[in-house]
Amino acid sequence: MRKSTAPIFPLLLAALGAFLLSSCGSNKDVQASASAASEIPTVAVAKVATADLSRDLILTAEFKPFQEVDVMAKVSGYVREIRVDVGDRVREGDLLATLEVPEMGDDLRKSQAGVRHSQSEVARAEDEIARAKSAHDIAHLSYNRLFQASQKRPGLIAQQEIDDAQSKDLVAEAQLAAANAALAAAGQQVDVDQSSTARVQTMIDYQRVSAPFTGVVTKRYADKGSMIQAGTASQTQAMPVVRLSENGLLRLILPVPESAVPTVHIGQQVEVRVPALNRAFPGKVARFVDKLSLETRTMDTEVDVPNADLVLIPGMYAEVTLTLSRRNSVLTIPITAVDMDAEAAPKNGGSDSPAAGRVMVITPTSRVEVRKISLGLETANLVEVRSGLNEGDMVVIGSRSALQPGEEVKAQVAVMAGSKQ
Repeated sequence: MRKSTAPIFPLLLAALGAFLLSSCGSNKDVQASASAASEIPTVAVAKVATADLSRDLILTAEFKPFQEVDVMAKVSGYVREIRVDVGDRVREGDLLATLEVPEMGDDLRKSQAGVRHSQSEVARAEDEIARAKSAHDIAHLSYNRLFQASQKRPGLIAQQEIDDAQSKDLVAEAQLAAANAALAAAGQQVDVDQSSTARVQTMIDYQRVSAPFTGVVTKRYADKGSMIQAGTASQTQAMPVVRLSENGLLRLILPVPESAVPTVHIGQQVEVRVPALNRAFPGKVARFVDKLSLETRTMDTEVDVPNADLVLIPGMYAEVTLTLSRRNSVLTIPITAVDMDAEAAPKNGGSDSPAAGRVMVITPTSRVEVRKISLGLETANLVEVRSGLNEGDMVVIGSRSALQPGEEVKAQVAVMAGSKQ
């Protein structure tokens, strides 16, 4: 008996149709899921981190010697010897040059002779006082005897004789006074002559030209045999011997802007960077004029830089970093993450004054949340967060115009410059 296959074919067709329908439904679910995933935006975020912030001001200045002077001679004369040359280092009091002034020796001998003559006059005056005192004693004694005798026996001695004795007594007394005056004058003359001698000796000492301070000879004007004029105000053509610079300590004169003047104080430590040497050196604010220039609206501030090894040369340019404000171990975020609150912004415009802003925070559930924060010190890239955020929070640093609060996003962490991750 032959079996019929007619009922099997419809079953196969039904099964094939069901399989095709099932396949189409699965593809649609996968495509819908992929489409939904592709619609979640990816945003760049940065973590709130702890960092040290400082607001700095960089100024450029030129190194100058702490002090520099053209060493002048105090007397006119010829250079007999010069002991230094350009580049020599000398200490305070070291002999730089010796001048030759022959007439100074004659002046000294003359003044010394005057002292000896005055001293002889003093000795003569002392002898004259002794003679005058002796004559006065005899004359005074004779007068007293005659006077006492005439008092005991009136009429015994003539009045004329008594008057003569009194006159001699008065004359002897006057001569003694004159001798004392002559001695005083002779003593004063000794003082005058000794002062003249000391002056000549001082002028002779000026033939030795010494270093007024420790430094480096940067220029030599005279050679052996050169005629040097005394460096006085009335002789403007006087030629110096050498130029001496104190380079062991250098100074920088910085034009500090008016806005930064309140932050400058004596003793403030600064960093001095020398591009020519590619090195940084410590410096200290030593003095300032305490007055603004009306033309530039700046205040000249001097920074002292130690230079014991003389590696720094006057004339080099340096960049000085003045730290105006500093915050250590504070919460920071990139400035690009903050939308400033115009209503709460500080009216004085100070970058170190409290301010308010808004940021978009990505929650642990990957949702966008808008927060108000309080801001502090601001630098070129970072800003201090005083309240509103915690360390480790993620804030959006990319474009935020298309984001809405509560929206689901995918966060991609970027590294913050200068932060501790």
